[in-house]
Amino acid sequence: MRHKGFTLIEILVVVVIMAIMVSIAVLSIDVGGRDRQIDQEGRRLVGLLGQLHDRALLEGRDFGLLIEADAYEFLVYDDIRGQWRPFDADGEFRRRTLPKGVSLQLALDSQQVVLTPAGPNPAADAPPPAPQLVIAASGDGTPFRLTVLRAATGAKAVVSGDALGKISLAGADHPASAS
Repeated sequence: MRHKGFTLIEILVVVVIMAIMVSIAVLSIDVGGRDRQIDQEGRRLVGLLGQLHDRALLEGRDFGLLIEADAYEFLVYDDIRGQWRPFDADGEFRRRTLPKGVSLQLALDSQQVVLTPAGPNPAADAPPPAPQLVIAASGDGTPFRLTVLRAATGAKAVVSGDALGKISLAGADHPASAS
């Protein structure tokens, strides 16, 4: 007479399949509550500003970061023309527009700076306005606190820099990692 039921192997196979399904669901939902776009943009800013600092020291040129409410652009100072110009328009230092719902907030010397959204494209030959953040050829920089924020959820990452060019990132899951 056969007993009705499941063998141990069958039960283990079902448990493994369920574990895989739960893992996929947890990863797609991101139960931790992190906002990956905010984290990614914060890390990108830290990395690019660090590279720009090194480049300023190596090349002996002044660089800047022009920040708008929903975009940012890297600039280089043209000594011959005496004005700021877009830097590396097609490469890693190209103009970047933030994803929908994400914005930037800037504080200089503990004073909040009013940032405007990017307007219509200016004339191609017109120089951009002066940047809010400058990294001098000596390596000195503008002390700042730049917040990448999603207003709908309150998720944010804070990129800070001091006058000596030290850049750090603080956010929900990275309290103060220095670069």
